[in-house]
Amino acid sequence: MIEHTMRISAPRLDLVSMSPPFLDALLGGRRGDAAERLGARIPERWPDEHDVRFLLLRLEDLRVRPQDEQWLVRAVVEREAGEMVGHAGFHGPPGRNGIGKAGALEIGYTVFPAFRRRGYAAGASSALISWARSEHGVHDFIASIAPGNEPSLAVVRKLGFVHTDEQWDVEHGHELVFQLSEEGRELT
Repeated sequence: MIEHTMRISAPRLDLVSMSPPFLDALLGGRRGDAAERLGARIPERWPDEHDVRFLLLRLEDLRVRPQDEQWLVRAVVEREAGEMVGHAGFHGPPGRNGIGKAGALEIGYTVFPAFRRRGYAAGASSALISWARSEHGVHDFIASIAPGNEPSLAVVRKLGFVHTDEQWDVEHGHELVFQLSEEGRELT
């Protein structure tokens, strides 16, 4: 019962939408059902407490606005291994983030510790940005990152984001805000 809807493919990776049935299964403790829906193995100790709260928030978002699914969280699946290595997505549809240009998309990503430093965050982010550009004509993107998160800072810099501002996030504290607004630029 692999759900093939809302899948974005990139070199080495598939970004698979975390649909309400997937989230219900995962959060309901039906890991086998969730893995089957995803078409990939799910790390044993995931989701942790932080991601449970995050996924419950996204599930509620999807129940209120099911049309937003394409913009929200996706499992990052390493295609060859058939394993979920993290998750990535936008904070909502264009313009919902409240910072940056009107119509901008704010991107977020997490790579699980065992899979870091393999280019998955950059690959997933690049694929999401390319998809939003080609499928929806979005050209303005935002990322907000804690100043001490060097790996994430390296990812946004590699993708061409520029530091433009700072903000205070209730959950994460002080964050640096980066923007990417280059129409037509191909990401590598």
